[in-house]
Amino acid sequence: MSINTSHNTTGLDNLDPAVHPARDAVNFRRILAAREHITNAEAELRDAVRAARDAGDSWTLIAAALDTTRQAAQPRFGKD
Repeated sequence: MSINTSHNTTGLDNLDPAVHPARDAVNFRRILAAREHITNAEAELRDAVRAARDAGDSWTLIAAALDTTRQAAQPRFGKD
């Protein structure tokens, strides 16, 4: 059975085991999990901002909740 690795973006396929000895991957797994948490948190934040806008909240109020300026919040979240 052949495994298609054309979508592998980790670079792990390029490592030579003779030069790079195996180690516990606990930190690698933590990094991957943290990236997933960030992605999920960003999606939740975008949904919350969209809901606030749909409810009629101003960019000034949303920016205050984000601890930023209206000028920074609107371009970041207003394009959705």
